[in-house]
Amino acid sequence: MAAGTIRYWAAAKSAAGTPEEPYEADTLAEALDAARHRHGSRPEFARVLLRCSFLVDGSPVGTRAHDTVTLAEGGTVEVLPPFAGG
Repeated sequence: MAAGTIRYWAAAKSAAGTPEEPYEADTLAEALDAARHRHGSRPEFARVLLRCSFLVDGSPVGTRAHDTVTLAEGGTVEVLPPFAGG
């Protein structure tokens, strides 16, 4: 299991109540499931995640299934909600 950091931006940061937190997971799906569980008392968090895009170690995840995106030891997941104004 890899350990790294999830960074939340804009509305995701507000919904999570923190700018970042650690993850311990092998895939992006596992890391996001654990984050949803941690923030279960914040229903807006799960709703925001549905609209977000993700970068893993600087690379866009795009349309890949989250359970196929492997996380690296010491890696970073960026959680990016939609932005207005481009």
